[in-house]
Amino acid sequence: MTINTLRLSRLFGTLLICLTLAASAQAGTRQSTAVAAAPAEVPALDGLWKGQLKVPGGQLEVIFRFVKLSGGEYFCSLDVPLQKVSRMAVKTEVKNDTVRLFAEEANSRFVGRVSADGKQMAGTWQQPGFKVPMVLAFSPLPDMTAKNVRLTPPYREEEATFSNLTVNARLSGMLTIPAGPGPFPAVVLLSDAGPQDRNGTVGDFGPLGLLADYLTRRGVAVLRFDDRGVGKSGGTPAITTADLVSDAQAGLNYLRTRPEIDLAHLGLVGHGEGGNVALLAASQPLPPAFVVALAAYGLPGRDIAVQQQATTLRTLGSENAQIEAATKRQLAMLEIIRQTTDNSQAQAIVANMLKQNNAAIDNAAAQSSAAELTSPRYRYFLAFNPLEKLVLVHCPVLLLNGTADLTINADANQKALQKGLALNKNVTAKKLVGVNHLFQPEPGKWPVLNGQPQPNFSPEAQETIREWIVAQSKK
Repeated sequence: MTINTLRLSRLFGTLLICLTLAASAQAGTRQSTAVAAAPAEVPALDGLWKGQLKVPGGQLEVIFRFVKLSGGEYFCSLDVPLQKVSRMAVKTEVKNDTVRLFAEEANSRFVGRVSADGKQMAGTWQQPGFKVPMVLAFSPLPDMTAKNVRLTPPYREEEATFSNLTVNARLSGMLTIPAGPGPFPAVVLLSDAGPQDRNGTVGDFGPLGLLADYLTRRGVAVLRFDDRGVGKSGGTPAITTADLVSDAQAGLNYLRTRPEIDLAHLGLVGHGEGGNVALLAASQPLPPAFVVALAAYGLPGRDIAVQQQATTLRTLGSENAQIEAATKRQLAMLEIIRQTTDNSQAQAIVANMLKQNNAAIDNAAAQSSAAELTSPRYRYFLAFNPLEKLVLVHCPVLLLNGTADLTINADANQKALQKGLALNKNVTAKKLVGVNHLFQPEPGKWPVLNGQPQPNFSPEAQETIREWIVAQSKK
């Protein structure tokens, strides 16, 4: 299988498999001929859609998570647990009862039709040299407001609403405060790339919610919030990493109004891109008292894109020659995007390159992918240098990475961030063995619930974060 770089999207930190899920023209013709009934309205897609993808030698479970945004469109991400793929960006198109999902790095494509009862989505998954039917089954996201979800925690919870006046957006989330009078050290949690809910949910795993519970039970107040355009937050999703800094600052200012919060020990904890947002906020006026960066980017966006595609290909078992050829094509395309400022011309060139690299891509898919690749969002990512303003970061910083992270290479990115923070004498860096990008430990260390192993937030990571925050609060 040949995999070309087509799009990284807002989920910069996700693994680059990019499965372009759209039916081939021939398959679509057969389907339209077979179905004579008028197209039905598609039911709400919000929730988890799970299915088994049959591959040579076995099958892989795939999990799509749909979140409807305030503008009416859907945000979608894909997990493939056996390949250690999580939070992969998927572009979604919905027309009547037909759903097309795009994640255009793997030259794979699928179109599914939702059943009348809204419980199944049947269609065809296709990639070069491989084509197979697949059925996805729907399951709703757990209702986190339901009384039977969990016991009342031993701390105070309250809905928090605050404004980001810079972009005129109203943000909503959850503030959890330890039992007792306080004041308490506190943190604002910042999610990874892409529109995320307050728990940073991927599939049915919410790492930020788990971390918030752990810290609050142990004396640290926590504010976590829905990203713009998600859940109860207004506004439209941010385009660039720099755009998100004002959201972090608004969260800090909200906590500064609360009497329960120790204003001298108020920090930011960011995951993935959120870690870079936290570091950028620390370089500006009214910085946080400390920053915890979990799997933050240390390399420029262009290098991240190349590294992630190579990692993905290696995970899929591609040979070195295939990886080298794909990397060469990717670099050529990225250079075209960088050098060609005329967007119409850049799109035409990129679309032509995509079709020449993969004959299975039709004109519509190539044009759509080219538009994404030349968008302001993607151009910003390619040019983004995480180290540019680190010389201005003077507060204590904890850099935490997992050695099993296939999205952000722990060694390369942590080393780069340490170099950028060389003038800061209060930087702690640690790598956790067997921990992945979502900060889950290796599966052998997952708890078993109802006879099934369930992923958890690495206990070692949780305690490392808590211990370090408490140490800052004693200074």
